[in-house]
Amino acid sequence: MKIVTAAQMAAIEQASEKAGVSTDVLMENAGLAVAQGARDLAGAAGVRVLVLVGPGNNGADGLVAARHLRRWGAEVTCFVVAGRPETDLKMDRALEYGVTVIGPSGAAESGELERSLARSALVIDAVLGTGRARPLEGPIKEAMFRLSKVRSAPIPPKLLALDLPTGLNADTGEVDPFGVPCDLTFALGYPKVGLLNFPGAGHAGEMRVLDIGVPPGLSEETSILLELLDRRWVAENLPQRPLDAHKGNFGHVLVVAGSRNYVGAAYLASQAAVRAGAGLTTLATPKSVYPIAAAKATEPIHLPLPEDEEGRVSAQAAQVIQEIGGGSRRYTNIAVGCGLGLSGGTVEFVEDLLFGRSRSREASGLSELVELPALVDADGLNNLAQITGWPERGRDLMVLTPHPGEMATLTGLSAEEIQKDRVAVAREYAAKWDVCLVLKGANTVIGEPGGMVRVAPFANPGMSSGGTGDVLSGVIAGLMAQGLAPTVAACCGVYLHGEAGRETVSRLGSTGVAASDLLPEIPAAVKRLREV
Repeated sequence: MKIVTAAQMAAIEQASEKAGVSTDVLMENAGLAVAQGARDLAGAAGVRVLVLVGPGNNGADGLVAARHLRRWGAEVTCFVVAGRPETDLKMDRALEYGVTVIGPSGAAESGELERSLARSALVIDAVLGTGRARPLEGPIKEAMFRLSKVRSAPIPPKLLALDLPTGLNADTGEVDPFGVPCDLTFALGYPKVGLLNFPGAGHAGEMRVLDIGVPPGLSEETSILLELLDRRWVAENLPQRPLDAHKGNFGHVLVVAGSRNYVGAAYLASQAAVRAGAGLTTLATPKSVYPIAAAKATEPIHLPLPEDEEGRVSAQAAQVIQEIGGGSRRYTNIAVGCGLGLSGGTVEFVEDLLFGRSRSREASGLSELVELPALVDADGLNNLAQITGWPERGRDLMVLTPHPGEMATLTGLSAEEIQKDRVAVAREYAAKWDVCLVLKGANTVIGEPGGMVRVAPFANPGMSSGGTGDVLSGVIAGLMAQGLAPTVAACCGVYLHGEAGRETVSRLGSTGVAASDLLPEIPAAVKRLREV
C-alpha cells in the first residue's frame, strides 16, 4: 500500500479523473466509506453525530458522510466551521435528508459549537485535509479550541478524523498547537506521510485506510517508492512449509552473540531464529558464556568461541567458526552483534567475519563466510562503525538493523536529525551503503538499496524494553535462513515482530513486557498471517 504526500495525492486524483473516475465519484465513495466506518464505531440509529465541516473537499466528504449517517437513522448535525462555496450540492443533498446545519457566522464564538459538541456521542473532524499546511487561525482555530475543551470532559465524545486531523501536516507529521488529538483517523485512499511520522502518528490515533475507488495501476501511484507494510503482502511472502519438508529445507542460521555481561542477548536472538522457523540454529558465544546459554537454550547447536579476559569474543574467533563450522558448506546465513560488546578484538573479529580480512593480517580461509548473507545488529553495528571504509569493502547481502542511537554512530548524524525524517535517512543510507537498512523504533522503516522504503504500522510502547531488538534480529535471520531475500526477510520479520508485540501487549498490558514474552507469539503470528 503506497504512502503519499499531499502533492502525490493531488496527482493521483487528477490521473483518476483522466481515467474516468471523477473527483465527485471519489468524494461520494469517500463519504460513504467514512459513514460506514463511523457506523461500525458508534452505531447509527438514534446516535448523535456532529460533523465539523471545512471549506474544501474534506468538508464535502464530511457532508456526504453526514447524509448517509442520517439516512441510517443517526441524529446528525453539521457545524460549518468556515465558509462553503455559494453553490454546494453536497450541502443541499445533506439538507434534503434532514441533516441539521449550523454556522458558520458567529456560532463558534457564541458557544453553540460547544453545546453541540457536548451533546454528541461522535464527532467527525472534516475541517481540513491535505490541501492546507498553514497555522490554524480565525474560526478554525476557535473551533479547535472549543473541541479541545469538550474532549477534556470526563466522558468526551469519540473523535474521528476524516483523512487527516485538522492541524496535522500531511507531509511532515508536524501538528499545530491548536490541533486536537483523535481516537481514530480514516485515511482516504492512501495513508499520508504525516500520519506515520511523529508527532502526527500519535496525534492521529488508530489509523485505518479506506478504499475510495481510485483506478488501479495509475503510473502516478505505481511510481511512488514509499509503501506501508500490510498483512496480505507479508502473508504472500512468508516461506512455504511443504508437507514432506525436513529441517534441511529451512536453512541453518549462525547466530554470533553474547558476552559475559550480555548472556540474555544470545538466548533471545537464537531462540527467535528457532521460533521464526529456521531448520537449524547454531549459537556461537564466548566459551565462558556457553554453559549458561546452553542451559537456557536447548534447541540450538552450540559453538564455544575463544574470548578475551573480559568475556568478549577474541580476534581469532572468526577463524574458529570457519574451521569448525565449515563456512558456507554448513551455514546459510549469519546474524552477528547482539550483546557482543566492543573492543579492539571484537572489531577485528567482525571485520574478519564480514569481510575476510583483518586490519593487520590476511585472514586465511574466511572467504566462505564472506559469501553468506549477514544481518548485523546492536554491538555488531558499533564494531562495524570502527572499520574504515566498510561500505566499499564489496560485501553483498547485508541487513543492518540500527536503532536511532546506533544509526547516529554509523552516520555521524545526531539522533534528532535521524528522527526528523526517518524515511529520507533510511533511503539515503540504504543506497549509499548498498544494504537493506532497518531503522528501528515506532513505525520501523525499512530501506532498500534501489530506493524503495517500507514502513511498518506498529508503534507500541509496551516493547520499549531491553532485548526486543535481539528478538527482531533472530526473527529476520530465521526467515533469511529459509530462503527469503534479505529485504523481504527484513520486511516480513519486522511485521511479525510487531504483530507478536501487539498480541503480547493485548494480553499483558503495556508495562512490564519482557522480550522473552514475544518468543511464543512469533509462530502464533505466522499462523494468523497464513490464515489471511
